[in-house]
Amino acid sequence: MSAQGAGALADAAGDRPWLTVVMPVHEGEDYLEATLESVAAQEGAGIELIILDSSGNGRCGQIVDRFRTRLAIRYRFCPDIKPWTQKTNLAVAQASAPHVAMLHQDDLWLPGRLEAVRQTIASHPHAAMHLFPSRLIDGKDRDIGGWHCPLDGGRAWAGSDVAERLIVQNFVAIPAPVIRRDAWLAAGGLDEALWYTADWDLYLKLAAIGEVACNSLATTAFRVHGQSLTVQGSRDLHAFEEQLRIVVERHGRGIAADRRPAALRLARASMAVNVALAGALSGNARSMPRAMAELLSLSPAKLVRFFRYSRLWERVWPRLRLRLSGSL
Repeated sequence: MSAQGAGALADAAGDRPWLTVVMPVHEGEDYLEATLESVAAQEGAGIELIILDSSGNGRCGQIVDRFRTRLAIRYRFCPDIKPWTQKTNLAVAQASAPHVAMLHQDDLWLPGRLEAVRQTIASHPHAAMHLFPSRLIDGKDRDIGGWHCPLDGGRAWAGSDVAERLIVQNFVAIPAPVIRRDAWLAAGGLDEALWYTADWDLYLKLAAIGEVACNSLATTAFRVHGQSLTVQGSRDLHAFEEQLRIVVERHGRGIAADRRPAALRLARASMAVNVALAGALSGNARSMPRAMAELLSLSPAKLVRFFRYSRLWERVWPRLRLRLSGSL
């Protein structure tokens, strides 16, 4: 039976997995094979993939079929469930493993990912979330930069310390974190009303639940290309800014009272900069004066902290290079 014809999730054979990889798929045939190959090439066992596919054709299902002998796959063709957030929540609800990781159809695992995840879970088994840096790649798999967390690796951080930095800017690439499934469920999973910032919102909810363990090894690649949700979604600047504002207002009160004013000040500056940059990449520079005013109003110490927490150069320079080359 073809993958597309499998209307319900079928349990993978073997023992209970230690990690479930959840993959929301929609018209992902351009990159899906490379994504699955990056998982199949890992050394080690004990993982399952739950793939929910809302594509309008059978091409993604056919690609999945080719990996069934190499990966423990549970596949469901669900053309009625389009949002990636809804598919992801459904997959986590049905996951068999105590830890889950998101992997989108255009991103990659790098060699050694599985072993690095095993080690950090063994070192910090009670952490609600395990964070890793990520590499940025373009549509042709070329490395175009790194995306790091402003947190020292090799240790566990109190959730409050993570939230103070994370509310300024989402510095977590979607394929990078590994999350305790019970913490995900306790946090309420992804807010399906947040089509752009649902992952950022989730990470802040998890930081409120428990410690966050950090590893300094980049184990995933986040793909930047013109058809990605990151690029497409940020073109409606009003909707984009509203998505950012909802998360900041929702989680600002969770920052420790003595650090809240400074954190929120940096968060407001970051929102202005993000909106201005999204507009500039789409040919609309009207928001740039506001962003410059926000930055110039920061004290030197706050400005240094802003650039450290926001990872601004790491995020902007690779995209600018792609834009200048006509690739984005």
